[in-house]
Amino acid sequence: MDLGLKGLRAIVTGGSKGIGRRCAELFAAEGAHIALCARDAAEVEATVAALQAQGVTAFGKPVDVADKSALEAWVAASAAALGGIDMVVANVSALAVDDSEEAWHRGFETDLMHTIRTVNAALPHLEASKSASITIIASVSGREIDFTGPAYGAFKAALVHYAQGLAHRLAGKGIRANTVSPGNTYFAGGIWQWIEQNNAALFTEAMALNPTGRMATPEEIARGVVFLASPASSFTTGTNLVIDGALTRGVQL
Repeated sequence: MDLGLKGLRAIVTGGSKGIGRRCAELFAAEGAHIALCARDAAEVEATVAALQAQGVTAFGKPVDVADKSALEAWVAASAAALGGIDMVVANVSALAVDDSEEAWHRGFETDLMHTIRTVNAALPHLEASKSASITIIASVSGREIDFTGPAYGAFKAALVHYAQGLAHRLAGKGIRANTVSPGNTYFAGGIWQWIEQNNAALFTEAMALNPTGRMATPEEIARGVVFLASPASSFTTGTNLVIDGALTRGVQL
């Protein structure tokens, strides 16, 4: 299937590893130009070089997405480097899964406000696009109560609500908005590898909850993200796509 991405321009937060990195790579493989940010400058530089090797324009900067001015400057610089913005993928999470007041602060600034600020900064460019989309990475923890902390699940649920509101508010402008809610996703350098190495009991508990007997790969999540963001999904807006290998039991009506 041709996703219609050739020549379009996407920005991805947290694009140097895991789901965000694989999204950027899949966009590039389809001929889209990419801008990304992440906190580690060396990882950003290496990712940009790898994307450029695929023959597309790629731009990246090290950014702490909880820093409002730095985040907004990156969006503006990305639009300048790519010649506009057609697709936004808001991917960064603080992964604040402990039950503490600090987790609420981190989740608010990183999960929620980084998403809102990225969308707001990109909106003028999206309004000028004929293939505009916003895709927000939420989590199955926003759908049900699980072993993560209350702040993490609450903010992921808020992101789904926020995207649904965007979908209705921006439909008349031709801008689509959706969320993707991944289940447990394992990759080198990711949270689940860290848990496997440092909290074997929790890792075993989590694995036992997966009916497939395994966790997702970033590839499996990213393919859903890139499809939703693409013109091939042009009439899909206000949807929360759950990709969890039947991990959750809730019925989405």
